Amino acid sequence: MRRLAVAAAAASALVAGLAGCSPGPAPSAESSPAVAPFQVDSDFPDPGALVVGDRVYAYATNTPAVNVQVATSDDMKTWTLSDRDAMPDLPSWALPGKTWAPGPAELADGRFALYFTASDAASRHQCIGVAFADKPEGPFTSTADKPLVCPVDEGGAIDASVTADADGQRYLVWKNDGNCCGLDTWISAQPLAADGASLTGQPTRLIKQTEAWEGHLVEAPVIVRHDGAYVLLYSANDYGNSSYATGAATATSLLGPYTKAKKPLLSTAGSKGRYLGPGGEDLVTFHGKDWLLFHSWDEAFAYRGMDAAPVTWRDGLPEPSS
Repeated sequence: MRRLAVAAAAASALVAGLAGCSPGPAPSAESSPAVAPFQVDSDFPDPGALVVGDRVYAYATNTPAVNVQVATSDDMKTWTLSDRDAMPDLPSWALPGKTWAPGPAELADGRFALYFTASDAASRHQCIGVAFADKPEGPFTSTADKPLVCPVDEGGAIDASVTADADGQRYLVWKNDGNCCGLDTWISAQPLAADGASLTGQPTRLIKQTEAWEGHLVEAPVIVRHDGAYVLLYSANDYGNSSYATGAATATSLLGPYTKAKKPLLSTAGSKGRYLGPGGEDLVTFHGKDWLLFHSWDEAFAYRGMDAAPVTWRDGLPEPSS
């Protein structure tokens, strides 16, 4: 595992890894001697994960060198960060430098899809596209001339992930980037076509920012099924400091209505400082055990490394070890 120099990591965190179109307050100076060690100890924010056979693939927001980072593990403890770009070429509609929060999926035909956020050249908003590959490590390619999801009047769209209901119908889940423009931030879901390349039906709004701890936004949605119910994991508040946290909401139907948990699932205070500003989460099952992958800040608030924590389920919610 490589470790970026502080200056390079800070540049990546502030320029390439933003979680909205306008920056939040300056990072907190808070630190703790009990900060947990990273599984990927370099700037690796917004991890989206995919299990293929006996290997886990985690994809992350761009660095100055690559559009999409990818790291792999065979045991959820030791990770190898690739020096190759998982998506070396952006489609014609996308501007370089702001390729965020990739969400992977394995398709029925054996191919792999990567739903990513990039800056739309036409609108200059962040929007969502999709690229495809024959192998989970890529290279992922896209020939699309426009984004898959780009609600300009809602501030654009970021943080795509894929989920499925009990009947196997897949949905794309994302957040409108309203905090860039003084608008509400909604988590929405919309059915995906079987080939993963287009959307069908209409989007359904699931939740928006309503709780004091969420601040001015919710984002980074992931929906998982557990014991016949649906759990919506999401991040909220300011990614740039220790107020960022991971929340959860539950429903009996994928399209809701969702009931939010009363407090964050994972936070700086809740983890007693082991994780600083934990968010950008994904949940995967590996060798029969559930794991939460997420990013958090290093002690100097210079970069966001990737954490991987086993979870236990309690009262319908996944509780990560801390």
